[in-house]
Amino acid sequence: MKTVVTTGCEAASLTRLAGCQPAGSAKLADIHSRIVCYLLAVWRAFAVLTFSLCALVQNAISIPFVRPDQRLHAREAWLHGWCRFACRVLGIRIRTHGSMPSSGLLVSNHLSYLDIVVLSSIRPCVFVAKRDVARWPLFGWLAHAAGTIFVDRERRFSSPKVVNGIRDAIAGGSVVVLFPEGTSSDGSTVLPFKSALLESAVQLRSPIAAASIDYALDDGSVAEEVCYWRDMTLVPHLLNLLCKREIGANYSFSPAKVRGGNRKEIAHELRDEIVSIRS
Repeated sequence: MKTVVTTGCEAASLTRLAGCQPAGSAKLADIHSRIVCYLLAVWRAFAVLTFSLCALVQNAISIPFVRPDQRLHAREAWLHGWCRFACRVLGIRIRTHGSMPSSGLLVSNHLSYLDIVVLSSIRPCVFVAKRDVARWPLFGWLAHAAGTIFVDRERRFSSPKVVNGIRDAIAGGSVVVLFPEGTSSDGSTVLPFKSALLESAVQLRSPIAAASIDYALDDGSVAEEVCYWRDMTLVPHLLNLLCKREIGANYSFSPAKVRGGNRKEIAHELRDEIVSIRS
């Protein structure tokens, strides 16, 4: 039998080589993964931006020719089509439990700007949003074009105008979506509800449904990468989100019904209902 003798220097070289191969392979895999991530984000951003600009032009051209009493419904349908496209491009997979109402008021917890995309992709609807959203790049333009009802929570006397807008939309047969927490959260709890904007449904004795949204990621943190809260900045958050291969969105709906009591009592009832759905 032939014996191979390896010197100390040769042994050290072989050890270094053996140790470098896995590290090099891992580094190459990481670089490949980053390149794929960046290409996916660039393609998605280009697709969404291009489609959005075309959709905004189409909205501006077509809506003026719709009868005034049907314009809000036309705007809802327009946003519904845009959101269905966005969900496909962004890899958002939606599962629903229960049925989203076709009219009346829908009250939901709020985790992210994606909540609007997901809900509108399920059924055409009108949203009530903070005035700040109107100043967001792209999202603000889309919100205006979709007939969003904006509320300025810093101005005490803005609510009556918003309440009237909600009442008119409900009376016209639309489903109006309200996020009564007033802000988004990380989903670990449901924040206390603000009751002022429930007044329109109380006046009309309109059915009110409760809904709960949850997200899922194969890799990463939902609280930090999907939920949009605290002092997060929109553009970096959105760019990171574009890199996710798939996002699971689960929406659960309770049956719509006319609620008894004043708006504060109804707000407590709806919050308890959403907490129960999430537990």
